[in-house]
Amino acid sequence: MVLSRQSCRISRYHEWMQSEELQRLTASEPLSLEQEYEMQRSWRDDADKCTFIVLDTERWSEQACGDEDCMVGDVNIFLTDPEDPTLGEIEIMIAEPSYRGRGFGKEATLMMMSYGVTELGITKFEAKIGQENEASICMFKKLNFKEVSVNSVFQEVTLRLDVTDQERQWLLEQTKHVKKKSYTEEKLPAGGLETDR
Repeated sequence: MVLSRQSCRISRYHEWMQSEELQRLTASEPLSLEQEYEMQRSWRDDADKCTFIVLDTERWSEQACGDEDCMVGDVNIFLTDPEDPTLGEIEIMIAEPSYRGRGFGKEATLMMMSYGVTELGITKFEAKIGQENEASICMFKKLNFKEVSVNSVFQEVTLRLDVTDQERQWLLEQTKHVKKKSYTEEKLPAGGLETDR
C-alpha cells in the first residue's frame, strides 16, 4: 500500500463522493466539482489538516495504472483543538468497495497514526464514526481505541486512544516496514509513505 501526499485526482474523489453509501458512512454532503476543487485546495493549504491518498501498491508499482486509477481511498488527521496540538482526529475512507474488508483500512490507519506520532507530535487520537458504520467502529476498537461518547443527535460514536509509551512502541512495531520517501524520490512526486504489503 502507498499513502501519497500527491494532490488528489479531484475527479476521481468527486466520483466517489456521489455514492449515497459513502455520503452516509462519512456524514458528507454531495458537492459540485467546483466545490470539490475548492475543498481540496483548502485541505492542501490548511496547516490543521494532513491528508494522504491510499493507493493499491501492487497496481501502482507495476505501473499498471496511473495514480488516479490506483486510488483506493484516503486517510486524514485533523488538528481540531487549538488548545491541544497533540490531539489528532483521524479518519479513514476506503472508497472502492472491492478493497473493503481486505485490511487496507487498518494498514492505512496504522501508517497514518505512526506518521502522526513521529512527525506531528500526536499523543491522543480521536475517531468520530457514524453509529451505523459497524465495520469502522470495530476496526478502531481492534486498534485499542475506546468508546468515550455517543452523540444521538449526529448519530456518531467518538472513540479515543491515548498514546502511552507502550502504545507508541506497539504502533512503531506495527509500522516498521513502512518507508518514508521524499517528494523527489521515484513515483511519489508529492511525497508519501510506502509499504510493499
